[in-house]
Amino acid sequence: MKECLQSFKDTDFRPIILDPTSETDIQILNKIRNIPGLIIKDTLSSQIGELIKIEHPSRRYTQSELALETEEYLKTHPIDTLSNYIYYPWRNTLVVLLKEAYFIRVRTARNKNKITLEEQEVLSTKAVGVIGLSVGQSVAVSLAMERSFGELRIADFDTLDLSNLNRIRSSVCNLGDSKVNIVAREIAELDPYLKVTVYDKGVTAENMLQFFTEGGNLDLLIEECDSLDIKISSRLMAKSLNIPVLMDTSDRGMIDIERFDLEPKRPIFHGKLAQFGEESQLLAGMSEHAQAYFMSIVDFDKISIRGRESFMEIGRTLSTWPQIGSSVLLGGAACSHFARVILLGETDVSMRLYIDLDEYLNARYEG
Repeated sequence: MKECLQSFKDTDFRPIILDPTSETDIQILNKIRNIPGLIIKDTLSSQIGELIKIEHPSRRYTQSELALETEEYLKTHPIDTLSNYIYYPWRNTLVVLLKEAYFIRVRTARNKNKITLEEQEVLSTKAVGVIGLSVGQSVAVSLAMERSFGELRIADFDTLDLSNLNRIRSSVCNLGDSKVNIVAREIAELDPYLKVTVYDKGVTAENMLQFFTEGGNLDLLIEECDSLDIKISSRLMAKSLNIPVLMDTSDRGMIDIERFDLEPKRPIFHGKLAQFGEESQLLAGMSEHAQAYFMSIVDFDKISIRGRESFMEIGRTLSTWPQIGSSVLLGGAACSHFARVILLGETDVSMRLYIDLDEYLNARYEG
């Protein structure tokens, strides 16, 4: 049994998908069934019931009628052709789910027609990269919930700390774990058929080209990292490859949209670093001008009053730039929305915008 457990040691974030029509998979499944403490979740009948309701939207079934319909459905659709077994090693849990095509149909049913079937199919061909998994976690999970990608590449070198839990939805059970593994597991538990590629060393000068191009170029980069040099170098890479970039700062709901796919000569950060010289020289001057770069990028005079006050306290009474949960969740949802409309070709604008809830409240109060 130890050997069986050992064989799954490299599945820190990837579920094992087993097809009951495959003899090889059945052998693996039999080994898994004998693992001590295994938890089995089998709601396949309920999932088939949902599938039946989706296929007959005009009918209203009672519980007993749906049970009978499910029995009839299984007479013409053998259960092994409908189902897969998904093993989650980190939970020691085996889940019975509909096969991929059926699963996708049911899981995205309530997207319709805010996201049409045709749009869902387009999104399934897209590759999205997310660098930085604080705000990036909310973006990645929101994208996965809507199934707005075919491949998601996520990058972060850090582990989860206690102080992260003010803005990252996770568990104290995950403290010390890799942020990329935590997000990859969350997505796998939401949808085991989505492809997630993990860069647990973060994006570096050495692997950046791989992150952008391996398996095909990214269709969109969502940049949410803390490192100023990676913020700059990832944009320069995106610009060279004609890949659009999204960024949320979690202050006043500020979001940047940079359409390097449509404007290949567009200056990075909307030209806010132009005063410091040519883009090719920005990294060389970063050590000397890092704080000035940051203040220019975020339009320091436009950030929230508490944000400015907090910035002045960094290194004195504060150790780092503050971010709070509501702002991060708002930014994640907004980035997910803009990612979808960009990937579907519904907008062609480059811009900086603010989703400032306090501003709306104040305007309403003053009005």
